[in-house]
Amino acid sequence: MTAWALAARGGDPEAVEHFVRALHRDVQRYVAHLCADPQAVDDLAQDTFLRALGSLHRFEGRSSARAWLLSIARRAVIDSFRYAAARPRLADVPDWQLAVENAQPRDLPGFDDGVVLLDLLESLPDERREAFVLTQLVGLPYAEAAAAGDCPIGTVRSRVARARATLIELLTDQTEPGDQDQLAALAAA
Repeated sequence: MTAWALAARGGDPEAVEHFVRALHRDVQRYVAHLCADPQAVDDLAQDTFLRALGSLHRFEGRSSARAWLLSIARRAVIDSFRYAAARPRLADVPDWQLAVENAQPRDLPGFDDGVVLLDLLESLPDERREAFVLTQLVGLPYAEAAAAGDCPIGTVRSRVARARATLIELLTDQTEPGDQDQLAALAAA
């Protein structure tokens, strides 16, 4: 991926296409876990790639292209939060919360488990959630997650370990006694 980024930096349109295709899903998953608005994920991923392609001439390959791109994604999400905070949107419906709930997908396989997972992840402190998502859901190596999160690798390892412990504790509190063996198997994976 880094080779494609460097080739794209040199003006190779095929390398640009490979670079975007190879990292698009990772960017979308990372952005989805950073922002709370599922409808904004595609826009934020597109914004990430626009920013990256616009500054590709400055990419020198000192870090992996994935870590570089995910750090851009992180800044895109932060900028979107700042923009939204400065310009709140008005809803032209009597009960905007009901309208949002009705717009959410329902009856999809695994949807309820996904909602539970998002709720559990939301209960984690921001830094731990980010480290957990980068390493466990996006699949980044700890070094790349450290570069994307702008912190030392030991900090990422500590945050992931603490996030796992918190999630296991939360799941233990919510499960039936018979489900404890399944939970232990999941925690060991």
